[in-house]
Amino acid sequence: MAATIAAFSGGLKMKAGVLAVQISSLPLRREFPRFFSSSSKTVAAISSSLRVSAVYHQRSQSSWSRLATFCTAAPDAGTTVSADESEKKSESLKEEESVKETANLLDIKVGRIVKAWQHEEADSLYVEEVDVGEAEPRIICSGLVKYVPLDLLQGTSVVVLANLKPRNMRGVKSCGMLLAASDSAHENVELLVPPEGSVPGDRVWFGNEDDLEQLPEPAPPNKVQKKKMWESVQPLLKTDASGVSMLKDEHLMRTSSGLVTSKSLRNANIS
Repeated sequence: MAATIAAFSGGLKMKAGVLAVQISSLPLRREFPRFFSSSSKTVAAISSSLRVSAVYHQRSQSSWSRLATFCTAAPDAGTTVSADESEKKSESLKEEESVKETANLLDIKVGRIVKAWQHEEADSLYVEEVDVGEAEPRIICSGLVKYVPLDLLQGTSVVVLANLKPRNMRGVKSCGMLLAASDSAHENVELLVPPEGSVPGDRVWFGNEDDLEQLPEPAPPNKVQKKKMWESVQPLLKTDASGVSMLKDEHLMRTSSGLVTSKSLRNANIS
């Protein structure tokens, strides 16, 4: 009878998978014949208890599996955030390159003022003849009367934005713009100064020396106006703490001879 009970308990152990102690090692092993023979209901109760324990054990394993799966989702979320940040940085770099490309479609040249006089119909305007390396000097009107004495304009080297559409300014057709630095209150204004050694017609660009070989052809005036190129670039032009002109605090304004500067205005706007 004892052998039968042992075999039965062993079978229950294998089915349940959770019985930690063999029945044969229980303290009351001598009582087993009387205990099990007293009632078949007792054996059924033990069997039922073992089956409940097995089910609980299986459900616990399933719960831990689901919990582990839930916990492993966190790294995926972190990876997604990292990817988003990387994408934003990439878009920012593309935007900066786009601004630089637009700025280098502007036809900015070194010029030299050959002659200047007061506009006959506008007290705030000068009229200048400017040599920009073309067959004939350009006529340009500029609102510098309040800021620059007329005698200081004669023979001065300047920086000219040359691919704007001509504008009629009080009866004079102006074919370009002289670029100047100004403080935030627009009380002090200075013409930008090309680097020493520059000559009329030299190209001005934004970037490093090596960019010269890759510069695009300047956009035609109609495209500059239609795409509002100057309007998109101008707010990003500044002088730094050393007076060097640049785009977005990064791309230096230069010619093949060096950097474009302001004589004394630092951290100033350029227009």
